[in-house]
Amino acid sequence: MKNLFQITWKLLPVLLLLLTGSAVTALGQGPKLQIDQLDALANRASETVDVRLDERLMATTAKFFSGKDDADIKEVLKGIKGIYVKSFTFEKEGEYTQVEVDSVMSQLRGSTWSKVVSVKSKKDGENVEVYLNMIGDQITGLAVLSIEPKEFTVVNIVGPIDLEKLTKLEGQFGVPELGIETDKTKKK
Repeated sequence: MKNLFQITWKLLPVLLLLLTGSAVTALGQGPKLQIDQLDALANRASETVDVRLDERLMATTAKFFSGKDDADIKEVLKGIKGIYVKSFTFEKEGEYTQVEVDSVMSQLRGSTWSKVVSVKSKKDGENVEVYLNMIGDQITGLAVLSIEPKEFTVVNIVGPIDLEKLTKLEGQFGVPELGIETDKTKKK
């Protein structure tokens, strides 16, 4: 059964190409990452964050930001198609495997994804990587992976992204501090 799944998974891009005619879709390199396979980590984690806001829910959520102070957040949410966060905190090290990390990383090795930030600490074992999904000069998605000895977090934001506006989402919807500094945020 496992081999059948692997064969089907490998053939899926070819089938999508035939059905849609879209090379980007066929290569499985769209801006939305497949991260549901990480749900099994919840059984081992002491704390879990799971955010799944698709386009329909994004429109509904944007309605809650109606105050004057929320105008910036509402503006950012206009173009966003989805926000997906999986974060797992563990009591001890070694509760997740490299296979689980690779299930996400392998999706970021395509021609439309580019790593723009990589922070590694040998002392603490903390690693953070930020990727942008680009089509031409348009940012169509963002992925942040935070890999620590006792914590594993994936943030995936789908849709056209303005990096200056994106900083307004930090701390909202389970989106952690992304460490993205723009000219405007540096001046504050």
